[in-house]
Amino acid sequence: MSYMKSTKSQTKLLQKIKESLERLNEQMDVMIDLQKHNPNETEMMTDALDVMTLLSLPDHLRKTAVTLCKLGEATAEEIAEETERARAVESSYLNQLVLMGYLKKQRRGRKAYFCIEREGEGEKPWGK
Repeated sequence: MSYMKSTKSQTKLLQKIKESLERLNEQMDVMIDLQKHNPNETEMMTDALDVMTLLSLPDHLRKTAVTLCKLGEATAEEIAEETERARAVESSYLNQLVLMGYLKKQRRGRKAYFCIEREGEGEKPWGK
C-alpha cells in the first residue's frame, strides 16, 4: 500500500515538473520569436516593457502589447490591422493593459491613442 502512495506522489511531482517545463518552453518560444523578428526591435520593446512583464502577460494581451511596442503609439483600429483581430477586441485588450498600468491612453477628438507607460516619465509620452 505504501509503495502505491509513493508511486502516486512521484507521478504527481513529475507531472508538476513537466507542466513547469512546458510553461518555460512556451516563454522561451516567445522570446525566440521576438528576437527573430528584429533584434533591434526587441531592445526597444524591452526598454518599454521589460521581458518578464511581457512573458507574464497572457498570450492575447502579449500580442497586443508587442504590436503597440512596434508601432510606438496607435489606436485600437491600427493595432487590429496588425494583429488581424477585431477592433473591439483590441480596444478591450488595450483598455485592460491601461488598467494594469502598462499603457497610457489619450483621447484626441473621437479617437483614443495608446502608448507604453514608461517608468520614470512624469508627463505623457506624446507631445501632440
